[in-house]
Amino acid sequence: MTIKTEQIRFDFNTYPSVGEADWSYVQAVAQIRAIEDNLFSKQFFAELANAKDFKELCDMLAGTDYIISPSMTEEEIEQSLNAKRIETRKLFEQLVNNEPILTLFKSRIDFANLRLAIRRLVTEKPLGSDYLPQGNVQPDQFELAFEEEDYSNLPLFLQDDVEAAVLAYYKNKNVRDIDLEIDRAEAVFTLSGAEKIGHIFLIELFRIQIDLTNIRIMMRQKIRGIDEQDAFLPGGYLEKSRFIQCFDIGFEALAAHFFAAPYYHLIESGAMFLQKENSFIKLEAACDEHLLGYLKTTRYIPAGIQPIIAYLYFKEHEIRMVRLVIAGVKALIKPDTMLDRIVV
Repeated sequence: MTIKTEQIRFDFNTYPSVGEADWSYVQAVAQIRAIEDNLFSKQFFAELANAKDFKELCDMLAGTDYIISPSMTEEEIEQSLNAKRIETRKLFEQLVNNEPILTLFKSRIDFANLRLAIRRLVTEKPLGSDYLPQGNVQPDQFELAFEEEDYSNLPLFLQDDVEAAVLAYYKNKNVRDIDLEIDRAEAVFTLSGAEKIGHIFLIELFRIQIDLTNIRIMMRQKIRGIDEQDAFLPGGYLEKSRFIQCFDIGFEALAAHFFAAPYYHLIESGAMFLQKENSFIKLEAACDEHLLGYLKTTRYIPAGIQPIIAYLYFKEHEIRMVRLVIAGVKALIKPDTMLDRIVV
């Protein structure tokens, strides 16, 4: 079957603009510059991955932001990593003097909590107390709202999504439909919020994230032989029809299908490795590398919210990579396998 591909026109080669400087953030960015040099390098992650055992890994982490003891349980390690994430978000909130932007980034936690709450609601499992903190809605408010099934005190963007996600589940009794509905609602809310704020960096950042999410969705559907066209998120650079056409294209031709897009190389490496090894490691690493690459361009901005937002992403990514190395070393996974996934 011949596929006719309409190539998208981008006004940039690899990364879009990050916008202009905002000199009201001079001191805040100076603080970020002073601490971003402490982020782990690729070389240090390689040393961690090559630790001979978990004790040596803990010794190597001593003196860093991640104090892990060999006697700690998995739960205690996770609590330690979560504490570092909370600390990073607190710094972000202190430095960003803009309530609409803070609301936008806190909503990431709200949607994660909403996903958890609705899953428990429809599966009739106990609500528990493991909601994430630091959202626009506090964990106790979330728990109370779902215990009493009264969502009137939740923000409007969450109220609307509760009903939509529950209805999506009961349509096919598939928990996956809850995730699809919440993912879609989050993409619409964050992108529309960025457009209302009017900051080009936020708009471009969220559009890139939507594209990368859709690329992951497309690859997973192809490898599993399923066709869920409604799973693709709106608002990215790449149109939905392009992803739908991928269902009729072999893995070897996927990259050419995106040759005019800035995602050509990540699709090429991800598709080849996925077809050969049945693994998403290369794709996930390539998606991370592309997003981090865009965030690194904010280092040319002398002042503004861009470097502060970038640092939040960098640090949260570092926490995920540290968790990956800890789990890998404890499970005796080969260093090269871990390093295939680690991007900085």
